[in-house]
Amino acid sequence: MDYTDLTTLGIAFGLGLLIGLQRERTDHKMAGVRTFTLISILGVLSGFLTRDFNNPYILPVIGLALTALLIMANVVKLKKYEEADVGQTTEVAALLMFAIGGFLVMGDQILAIIMGGAIAVLLYAKEHMHEFIDNLKDKDLSAIMTFAGISLIILPILPNSTYGPYDVINPHNIWLMVVLIVGISVVGYFIYKFLGKRAGIISNGILGGMISSTATTVSYSRKTSHAKNINTIACFIVTTASAIALVRILVEVGVVIPGKFRMIALPIVVELVCMTLVCVGLFYLINKEDSDKDMPEPENPAQFKSALVFGLLYGVILLAVAFAKEKFGNDGLYIVALVSGLTDVDAITLSLSNLMKKEGLDTHTGWRLILLASLSNLLFKGVLAAVLGTKKLMKWVGFAFGVSIASGLLIIWLWPQNWHF
Repeated sequence: MDYTDLTTLGIAFGLGLLIGLQRERTDHKMAGVRTFTLISILGVLSGFLTRDFNNPYILPVIGLALTALLIMANVVKLKKYEEADVGQTTEVAALLMFAIGGFLVMGDQILAIIMGGAIAVLLYAKEHMHEFIDNLKDKDLSAIMTFAGISLIILPILPNSTYGPYDVINPHNIWLMVVLIVGISVVGYFIYKFLGKRAGIISNGILGGMISSTATTVSYSRKTSHAKNINTIACFIVTTASAIALVRILVEVGVVIPGKFRMIALPIVVELVCMTLVCVGLFYLINKEDSDKDMPEPENPAQFKSALVFGLLYGVILLAVAFAKEKFGNDGLYIVALVSGLTDVDAITLSLSNLMKKEGLDTHTGWRLILLASLSNLLFKGVLAAVLGTKKLMKWVGFAFGVSIASGLLIIWLWPQNWHF
């Protein structure tokens, strides 16, 4: 006896039960637990017949017969009920389960199981998805479509070869980094959309860092000029967003150079811990009665203009890094990191990560440059808070950012080379 075939039947039985349970739970009259289980088993048996008789026509013929049966069932339903449901979700799900049953025999079982589970989750999440779509605004839909255009249309057509001086300008790689950064921001933006006004001050800081720590700093600094007693809250949220920006750096490094991640991550994690301790101290100084429940509505993070500007900035920094490396060595890179970090830490992080990936920069110098760029960006955001916010906010941010910058500089100066994960 071939126990592998029994296992395949068991998997089909379980997937059919899972999908049928969801369909019957929605009170669907056409197909429920028994029908979907039988359809899954029919798919497996069709696959067995195709395999054992070495006849490629058996599986598609039975599939067509099932399709005809579903069409007839719909015709009967339309004649019997005056207000029949004309949706085709159950019928398509039935055909998919038949195909998955056949794929369990003829294809990759792990992939078939994943597809079956994904279908079950998709069917179950129907109400939540409709609610989410109903709540989408024009700018939300614009974010989705713009990101789709950036990643699915523009990226594939860009040439994957290098141009220009120093042989560092690769349009495909540059735009791939644009997709990565915009993708991180879009994820944060839609998490905020899910949480909405329920997001507390901690979530506001975390989501602000995911979307844009600089934009969060500007929003809350301006807010202190129009509202009383929120200076400590604003400082906490701005500092938390800046700490999450370090998490963004770790994600970017992990994506670009996963092989060297453990050599780079520890000192950045230590700086993250230092900033987290500052955030904890600020949190316990907040008067809970004055808690701010309204996070400023974030802008669309997937604007084509912003993506294009970031791509151009990233390309310029690639050239600047290559020029400084050739003309001045590592000392020149410190100046580039310090200056470029003022406006955008993501671009210099990705540029240095790619340089380390190509063995053009050792990791011990690389993480120091990345951390220096993040401290430079922190200084820039502190200046923004001082200019746009109140004097009290300036004092709080000066203390929080001062401690964070001092700890970061000490890490850069004193960190032993053999300390890593």
